[in-house]
Formats: sequence, C-alpha cells, structure tokens
Amino acid sequence: MIRVAIADDQALVRMGFRMVLDAHPDLEVIGEASDGAEAIELARRTRPDVVLMDVRMPNVDGIAATSAILAELPATRVLVLTTFDLDEYAFGALRAGASGFLLKDARPEDLLGAIRAVAAGDAVVAPRVTRRLLELFGHELPEGRRADPAEGLTPREREILVAIGRGLSNPEIAAELFLTESTVKTHVGRVLAKLGLRDRVHAVIYAYEHGLLRGL
Repeated sequence: MIRVAIADDQALVRMGFRMVLDAHPDLEVIGEASDGAEAIELARRTRPDVVLMDVRMPNVDGIAATSAILAELPATRVLVLTTFDLDEYAFGALRAGASGFLLKDARPEDLLGAIRAVAAGDAVVAPRVTRRLLELFGHELPEGRRADPAEGLTPREREILVAIGRGLSNPEIAAELFLTESTVKTHVGRVLAKLGLRDRVHAVIYAYEHGLLRGL
C-alpha cells in the first residue's frame, strides 16, 4: 500500500486527486493540506510514502515545504504539481529534493504511474521537462564548476549521465548505446552513487548545472 498525502490550496483539486487515488486499492490518501505549513505538519504526523505537492500555495509555498519535509523524512518522496509548465517554482522544488514533476492536467494514468514510480524509488523526468529546464534556465547555468565535473566517472558512466540529462529513459538509453536495460540500470546506480545524487531528477539538474549538455 502506497500512502499518499495531498497538498494543494484548492479544495476541488484535492478532491479530484483523492477520487482518482481512492479508485485504486494499492493507493491510500492519508490526509490533505491546504498550504505548505499544513503539509509539513501532516507529513510529520502521518509519514506518507509520497506527497503530491502544489508549489504555489499561500503562507509557506511548496518549495519550502518540500525542503522541510525531506529534511525530517528523507524516505518520503515528493511529487511536484503545478498548473504551469516548468517554471522557477517547480525547478526550485526539484532542487529542494522533489523526485518528480507533473502538470495538474496530466491524465489520471500518468498521475498514478508517477506516484508508483517515485514510491518505488525512481524519479519522474520527462524529456519535455528537461527541454524546458534548458530553455528556461540554460542561460543561468555555469559553464562548469570545474574542468571535469564528472571526473570520477568512467567514459561509459559519463555517457549515461548525459543521456539521463537529456531525459532518456533506461530503455531509450539501452537502445541508443546498444546495452541491455539491466546494464543501463547498473550504470545509472553507479552514477548516482559516485556523484552523491538522490535520483534521476537530481542527475538531470547536475548535468545542466555543470554544463554537460551544452552544445547538444
């Protein structure tokens, strides 16, 4: 059973998400919050597996709430929800530790798949989102914090990191690099471990921030 908390300042939005989730026996909505402060308290009290987190809320916003929740509950996963395509709020929440990004008008099956993915320890990083990251923030990203920001990686692992940064899934990486999916999964795990990254979302951010995707 995946225990889910819903944080959104609109009651109708919370109701809609609850109705979708309640129709599936492997998902349980354990509480709702109307702002970031309530979300923090709800998470502290119920310790959900996944928090659906709106980023634009009154008082305490979703970025601050995400940071506070993950500081106390590192095992909890946060899935960012917004009505806007990736903007500075959603990007801020991803940098604060959120494991995924989803538009509120996503199809129910996409929402369910995203919740199950982050609960299983994966991350939700669509190619469209990574493209928007570069479009919106590419001009702000440094050319590279050091000569070789991924110097501890093997050439193959560096290829994998760049592919993750481009938003490719494991099957897509496997096809492009002529590897098996299990081999790609192993490489991904090693990349995350060597760079001290929590998941694929943060590998994407790392790749962008260190200039590994410039010119691609």
